[in-house]
Amino acid sequence: MSLPPGFLDELRTRTSLSQVVGRKVLWDNRKSNQGKGDMWAPCPFHQEKSASFHVDDRKGYYYCFGCHAKGDAISFVRETENVGFMEAVEILAQEAGMPMPKRDPQAQQKADRRTELAEVMEAAAGFFRLQLRTGQGGAARDYLARRGMSEATQERFGIGFAPDGWQNLWDHLQGKGVPAELIQAAGLVRESTKGGKPYDVFRNRIMFPIRDARGRCIAFGGRAMDPNDNAKYLNSPETELFDKGRNLYNHGPAREAAGKGLPLIVAEGYMDVIALVEAGFGAAVAPLGTAVTENQLQLLWRISDEPIVALDGDAAGLRAAYRVIDLALPLMESGKSLRFALMPEGKDPDDLIRAEGAKGVQAVLHRALPMVQLLWKRETEGKVFDSPERKAALDKALRETILQIKDPSLRSHYGQEIKDLRWQLFRARPSGTGPRSRRDWKAPPPATDSAKLSLLVAAGAEGQDRLREAVILAALLSTPQIIAEFDTQVEVMTCSDPVHAALRDLLLRSDGSDPAALRAEAENRIGAEALESLFAARHVAITPCVRNPSDVDLARQTVAEELAKLDARRGLLAEIAEASEDLDGLADEALTWRLAQAAQAMTLAERAQQVDSAEYDTGPNGARMDKDERSAFAALLEKIESPKSGS
Repeated sequence: MSLPPGFLDELRTRTSLSQVVGRKVLWDNRKSNQGKGDMWAPCPFHQEKSASFHVDDRKGYYYCFGCHAKGDAISFVRETENVGFMEAVEILAQEAGMPMPKRDPQAQQKADRRTELAEVMEAAAGFFRLQLRTGQGGAARDYLARRGMSEATQERFGIGFAPDGWQNLWDHLQGKGVPAELIQAAGLVRESTKGGKPYDVFRNRIMFPIRDARGRCIAFGGRAMDPNDNAKYLNSPETELFDKGRNLYNHGPAREAAGKGLPLIVAEGYMDVIALVEAGFGAAVAPLGTAVTENQLQLLWRISDEPIVALDGDAAGLRAAYRVIDLALPLMESGKSLRFALMPEGKDPDDLIRAEGAKGVQAVLHRALPMVQLLWKRETEGKVFDSPERKAALDKALRETILQIKDPSLRSHYGQEIKDLRWQLFRARPSGTGPRSRRDWKAPPPATDSAKLSLLVAAGAEGQDRLREAVILAALLSTPQIIAEFDTQVEVMTCSDPVHAALRDLLLRSDGSDPAALRAEAENRIGAEALESLFAARHVAITPCVRNPSDVDLARQTVAEELAKLDARRGLLAEIAEASEDLDGLADEALTWRLAQAAQAMTLAERAQQVDSAEYDTGPNGARMDKDERSAFAALLEKIESPKSGS
C-alpha cells in the first residue's frame, strides 16, 4: 500500500519519539535533559548497563553509540515490536489520532508530481535570485541595504527579486521546457481573463522563498516595491505543495537551532525572522501571512515546549497575542505553553535590533510574560472593580476562560494562579483614604471617657470575635470544597490573631481540591502545634461540622452563620465607637436624633428573645451582647440622654 504525500511527515510531526522509546527503556535522568528533548538510556537493542542510547526528540531520531542502531519512530516500532513498515505506521497513527488513509494506487504518482512541482519552485527561486543582481533589481538592493541586510544574508535566505512585467517568469520557465500545467499548478502564474498568456503572480516585489521542514521550496512571499500597491506582502496561493496554515517560515533551520538550546521565537514577518537570525536568535519562525493556526501551534510545540511569541508593541500586537491565547487554551497540556514578549511601543523585532542590537531583544525576551499573566492583563487592564457586580463579572469571565483548558492538572494550576492575582488586586487598599470601613475599625487611643468606654466594649468583644474566627477557619479547613462560596466574605474578614490571618490567606489561595494537601500546607505555614491547638480548642472541637467534615451542607450553614454573627457584632462596635467619638464634642440635633434612634433600638433589643443562652442578649443590629457589653452600652445611652449642660 502506498501512502499519500505528506502523510508520513505529518505522522512524524505528531509523534514524540521520546514517548515511543520511553515505553521500552528507563531514562538516565542524570544524563538526560528533558527540556531540550535530549534523552539518554541503556540501549534496548543490545545488553549494556551504560546509557549510550541517545534520543533527539526535536529532530525525531535515535542513535546508539554502542551498537550503532539508528532511525526514527517508525523504525523503532518495527524493531522493538517485530512488525512490518505499514503495521508500524498503523500503530503510530492510531496513537497520534490519525486515521490511516484508504488505499491509493496513485500515491506514488502523486509523490512524483510533488517532486516535479518542487523542482519548478526551485527553478523559480533561482530566477528571482539572478534578477536581484541585474539592473532592474537596483532599487530592491538599495531597500535591503537600508534595512541592514548584507549580501551574505540575502544569499543565506535566498532573497530574490521579481521584475516588473507580466510574463518574465513565465517566459523564463517556458524557455527551459517547463510544462505550462506545472507552472500553473505551482501557483506561479494566473490565467488571463482576456484569453492571452498566463501572467506572473509576483511582479516588482522582493521575493522570500518559503521552505518546508525538509528544505524544499514550496512557496514564495513577495514584498511590494511600489508603496501604492494594494498588497504590501503577497504569498503564493495554496497548492498541492503549499498549505499556509501548516507551514512556518524558517521552519527547518529554526528546529535545528532550537535543538542546540536557542529559544524558539515566533515573530510576525519575514524581515523580523531574518533580523533575529542574523542577531544570533537562530530559532526564529513566522506564520505565513495569517494569524497563528492550530496546526502551526502544534508544529511549534514539537520544536519547543514553551515558544516565545514576539509581537509588535502596539494595540494590534496585543490583539494578536490575545487571539493566540484563545487558540492555545484548549490545546495546552502539562509542559506545553507559550510566553509573550511585547516589543517597545511602535517597534517590531527588526526595529529593536537596529536600534539597540541583540542586547535589546534579549532584554525583552527575559521579560517575556507567561500566558496566564497576559490573560489576566486582558481581563483587568484599564478596568475598575469598585462594585460587587464588576468583581463578579471578572470572576465569571476568568472562570469561563479557564474552563477551556482540557488538562485537569493544568486547569487547576491556572485557577490557583488567577486566584493569587485576584487576591493581589482586591486586597491592595490605599491606607488613610476613603470612608472609614466598619470592618477595618480599630479602637482610638484612650484619651477621653468616651474613648475608654469604646475600649471596654472592644475588649469584651475581642474574645468572642476570636472564637468565631476559629470556628470559621476550622470549618473551612475541614471542608475546603466550600471555600470558593465564601471567598469574598472571608477576604474582608479582619482577623484578631496573626495565626488566624495566616490561615485566612492560605484558604483564599487554595482551590479546595485536596484537603490533605491543604492541611499539610497549613501545618507548614503556622506550625503543627498551633494547628493542633486550633482544632483542640473546646469551642472548635464541639462544632458539629468539624467533627463530621463529610457533611458539606452543615459546614456551609455553620460558616454562613458565624460570618453573619461576626459581621453583625463588629458593625455594632463600630456604631458605638463612632457615637463615643462624637460625644467628645458638642452634640448637635442630628447626633441627638441618631443616638435617640440607637436608644430606641436598644429598648427593642432589651425585649428580644434570648437565642443562644441566658448569658447573652441581642443588640440592635442582631449581634450577641454579653453582660459587660450591655452595661457599657447602657452607660453610653445614659450619657446620651443627660442634659447637654452636664455633658
